[in-house]
Amino acid sequence: MSTHPPLERPPYPFVRQPEPVVFPVEAEVPESRRHLELRTALYLILKHALRGRGTVGSDQFVYWDPTSPRACLAPDALFKLGVADVDFDSWKVWERGAPDVAVEIGSRSDEADEDWEEKLARYRKVGLKELVRFDPLSTVPRLRVWNSLEGDLVERRVERESAASMVIPYFWVVLAGADGAALRLSEDAKGERLVPTPDERAEQAEAELRKLRAEVDALRGA
Repeated sequence: MSTHPPLERPPYPFVRQPEPVVFPVEAEVPESRRHLELRTALYLILKHALRGRGTVGSDQFVYWDPTSPRACLAPDALFKLGVADVDFDSWKVWERGAPDVAVEIGSRSDEADEDWEEKLARYRKVGLKELVRFDPLSTVPRLRVWNSLEGDLVERRVERESAASMVIPYFWVVLAGADGAALRLSEDAKGERLVPTPDERAEQAEAELRKLRAEVDALRGA
């Protein structure tokens, strides 16, 4: 969706009619249930953590070449700070600027090393500040992070499955759970102060309500 008003057609004649370049906004790509759950949870966590500070997306196409619809990627999560949080069908870099951060959650479709290297080469063309890859199917390493350095996207050393973001004041943390590992945001490197999921926020609110009721009951019985 363009941020600029359409130009009026000039009054002078052209040699031929324009041939618009079509940029698709969706594609039929199979996704496992676990991948969907991980992607959705991360999107909601980022929406909560970055509310009022930018816009967040998930699985929309990112285009960086206005002449080629084939030059695209569909990150599992992306965000850009300092812009209005508006709805968008696809992200065109020449209209919105490059996203600040993109996140890829590994799946069996890009399990081979050569598949990821091809995708990484595409991400280098986007202009990201940070690229995060979380691979729940891997053993070591499950978390990898790249940052923009002198025009290049360079991988960082990540230890103990935790890495400070160089864009937002949080840590990327791999957290083990009953359903397997998940990528989370945390205020600390150990994952002790996690940005809560919607379910966790609901549980926290319920716990606070129970505590308040207990305090009221205690006052009434005093």
